[in-house]
Amino acid sequence: MQSDSPFIHIGLRGLTRLPRRDGAGGELQWRWEWAVLPALVGTIPAFYMELLEPAGRSPLGSGLYALAAAVLAAALWHTGMRTLNTRRHLRNNTFDMLLALALLLAAALPASAGSVISLALRGVAAALTLLRLMWSLQPAVRRGSLAWLLLVALTVLGLCGAGFWWLEPRAHTFGDGLWLAFTTAATVGYGDIVPTTPASKIFAVFVVLLGFAVLSLVTAAIAAMWVESQERRVERAILHDLHRQLQGLRDDIAALRRDRNEEPAKD
Repeated sequence: MQSDSPFIHIGLRGLTRLPRRDGAGGELQWRWEWAVLPALVGTIPAFYMELLEPAGRSPLGSGLYALAAAVLAAALWHTGMRTLNTRRHLRNNTFDMLLALALLLAAALPASAGSVISLALRGVAAALTLLRLMWSLQPAVRRGSLAWLLLVALTVLGLCGAGFWWLEPRAHTFGDGLWLAFTTAATVGYGDIVPTTPASKIFAVFVVLLGFAVLSLVTAAIAAMWVESQERRVERAILHDLHRQLQGLRDDIAALRRDRNEEPAKD
């Protein structure tokens, strides 16, 4: 069977998306995603707050980590309580349980600027968060949604530009941040503006990964539109030929019936 989407399906072991028609649990899980996604996105600036804070832990960064962990745990538990088998739901979503623990640990760790272990563990939490976000956003990248994908690409580019403007001292304006985000995401690297601080270099790694994902989705959507138009032309040609052949068969059957009806009259 042909897939409904030309994009790569991200399947994560330990994550299960309940159908919306699957009783109260499925509908509740979909509603909780509207709270989980912003909470997880908030951990991105939290990572850099903990990295850039010179005097110790950042209260705001730790709070964002703790909030994301609490929202994720509440969504998992509340949805599980509405399903017929809470334990099975928790077992099927062990990735969320692991991510909630990682975010809670990130909230309690010392500042990343003074601890390599804290930086590494928060990096692991960031990678898990990125995978969770990509898994959650899969329904938004359906076939034929080129306008939506372009909007997503522009939004991601704008956020990455704002991140470079915040983290990179050589990006003096938001336009410089956008330019650095574009050249980084497209892996062009003209060299006029480059990441120079540890924070901006780490951020550039995530921008490259996001750039590959977003640009691949947009180009795949454009290619899918051309393929679909060509497929529709081929399908129309096949249907036209089938109709012509069916009409020929109807004419032949009608002629045979006329000949059969004329034979008794001659006798």
